[in-house]
Amino acid sequence: MGMLDDAKAEDTVLINLSGKTSLADAMIVTTGRSNRHVGAIANQVVENLKSAGHTGIRVEGMPHCDWVLIDAGDVILHIFRPEVRSFYNLEKMWGSDRPAERPAS
Repeated sequence: MGMLDDAKAEDTVLINLSGKTSLADAMIVTTGRSNRHVGAIANQVVENLKSAGHTGIRVEGMPHCDWVLIDAGDVILHIFRPEVRSFYNLEKMWGSDRPAERPAS
C-alpha cells in the first residue's frame, strides 16, 4: 500500500473478499482529490505493478477518471473522486461492518 501513500491517495481501505466472491482475494478502495489526481494514482499503480512483473492488468475508467478500476488478478483496486466514492459506497456493499475489512495502513 506504500505506492498509494506515495501517490497521496486518501482514505484507503482494504476489504478481504475471501469467501465472498471468486472475483479476487481482496479489494482496495481509495480516493483521489480530483480527476487528475485519480489518473495520476492509477498511472503510478499500473507502472509499479508492471515494474514488479505483473501482467494482464486491466484498467477501466481512463481517461475520464471519476472512477478508475485496476484489476490485477488477486486484487482489485478502485480509485474514486470523493463524491463518486460516496455515491457508490462499495465499502458498505461489500460489508464494511464485517471484521474482515480494515483501514489500510
